Amino acid sequence: MSVSVVLETSTIHIPERARASLASFREWAGNNDLPEKTRVDYYKGEVWVDMGKEQVFTHGLLKTRISTTLDLLVQEEDLGTYWCNSILVSNAEADLSGIPDGTFISHNTFTAGLVTLTEGSEEGFTEIVGTADMVLEVVSPGSVLKDTVHLRQAYWEAGIAEYWLADARGDGVAFDILRRGPKGYVATRRQGGWLKSAVFGKSFRLLRTTDRSGNPKFTLDVK
Repeated sequence: MSVSVVLETSTIHIPERARASLASFREWAGNNDLPEKTRVDYYKGEVWVDMGKEQVFTHGLLKTRISTTLDLLVQEEDLGTYWCNSILVSNAEADLSGIPDGTFISHNTFTAGLVTLTEGSEEGFTEIVGTADMVLEVVSPGSVLKDTVHLRQAYWEAGIAEYWLADARGDGVAFDILRRGPKGYVATRRQGGWLKSAVFGKSFRLLRTTDRSGNPKFTLDVK
């Protein structure tokens, strides 16, 4: 049995087994015939399928700018590894599996054995299993409820120390570093427009301006 998801131009089929359990979803996610760039998330028996095209500036560019800055910081200070997109992250405690817009795992987390890597059927590794240090989601029109409610709860249950949430829909840009508290995530208090990250040991400020072509421009400042 499968669940049919009808889109504007096509119909895709999600087999019932993909929703049966986390293990079943992970097996299916690593070997399915969905179109490339399709994002699929699993959380406690619910499966979200996102085949929407990324908005060029408020999603694609914003995600790229944040990820470029974080990747450079992680490399320069030898903090661990940062991935942008395409990495399946699974956590048994939260009954969660999906592909965040960004994922960071520190050297300490790796060496402590808090995460493991799953080998692909052909070569290399295709999945991170365990608890990441930080994840990023950039809100799009079709992901508001998922990003701000469902994944906020799921990432907290997964033990992820920081959940970064950015939203550039409209004319401005909203940016939060959510810290994991005992009962849920708590928004980091701004100090002069800056947000302190305990995970990276730095403060960050996300700005939106306009480039010479009149298009949105984003800058993630670090200090």
